[in-house]
Amino acid sequence: MVNVTVDEIQRDPLKYLRQVEAGETLVIVRFDRPIAELRPIASNQQLRPFGLCAGEFTVPDDFDAPLPEDMLNVFEGK
Repeated sequence: MVNVTVDEIQRDPLKYLRQVEAGETLVIVRFDRPIAELRPIASNQQLRPFGLCAGEFTVPDDFDAPLPEDMLNVFEGK
């Protein structure tokens, strides 16, 4: 962890962002008191694989068939 003052960051922000990109954690201090921590985002989150639930559900053949008249009336408030 590296302590950096607010003034130092304002003078050369890209320098410090590059350090963070390289994996360094910065503690931003003002008047010798820590006020914030700037650290890289952990990107170890993996995407879910395709077909994770394959075979657990089948779409019925009449999935997109029109609804019965009585159910349509309920939805329409009749």
